[in-house]
Amino acid sequence: ARPLNLVDQYVDWLRARFEQRSVDGIVEITTPFLDRHNDYLQIHVEPTAGGFVLTDDGYTLGDLAMSGCDISSERRARMLGVILGGMGVKRSGNSLITEATAENFPQRKHRLVQAMLAVNDMFLTARPHVTSLFLEDVGRFLREHGVRHNSRIQLMGRSGFTQTFDFMIPPSNTKPERILKVINHPTRDSVASFLFAWQDTRETREENATAYAVLNDEEKAVAPDIRGALAEYQAIPVPWSEAREYVGEWAA
Repeated sequence: ARPLNLVDQYVDWLRARFEQRSVDGIVEITTPFLDRHNDYLQIHVEPTAGGFVLTDDGYTLGDLAMSGCDISSERRARMLGVILGGMGVKRSGNSLITEATAENFPQRKHRLVQAMLAVNDMFLTARPHVTSLFLEDVGRFLREHGVRHNSRIQLMGRSGFTQTFDFMIPPSNTKPERILKVINHPTRDSVASFLFAWQDTRETREENATAYAVLNDEEKAVAPDIRGALAEYQAIPVPWSEAREYVGEWAA
């Protein structure tokens, strides 16, 4: 019963914390999610003839550029496209956008917010001398160790939201389905978002499906409360420095 309570409590928290106001016909929505400056993420909604256009108004990529993170290289642009494509979000200039109808507005809003969080998480510490991105590192690790997997998997949750996970390892004769989420910056917000997505979808998967959070600990150790929160809701924390210990479980 506890995991289901997490989903209900999380959805209730989202409903209570979203705020909106109208400015010159554009609706500004303030979300409960914090950026790296501890400011609340905002999206803007513009009505159109067929529905709505939702956008971050250039904030996510603009903020990364201000921090010195260059995403203009071919490799990083490709990775950005992979992340956004998995969320159903497009890039227009520096803005992240998606279109919605009245019927699918909540889902599209959810996807845009998740895209903003994912892009920020993947690129935030990408300094000029860094030659690879954490998501790429994990994918390369799986391939090098012969782990069969699918990438950027979308699963429907009981809330009606489509949740995106980075990798899925199909079941075998000895192991159940395994879901992997790559978290470059393990924070309370990023972990809570993953836990909601996992608990929201686990009812739709086979009974013994297992979730793993692959946590980047190259620059900073994973806090004990992060590990504890994941374990409490039956998601296995995997610090990157310990990933080799899980090869047997993933490759089986």
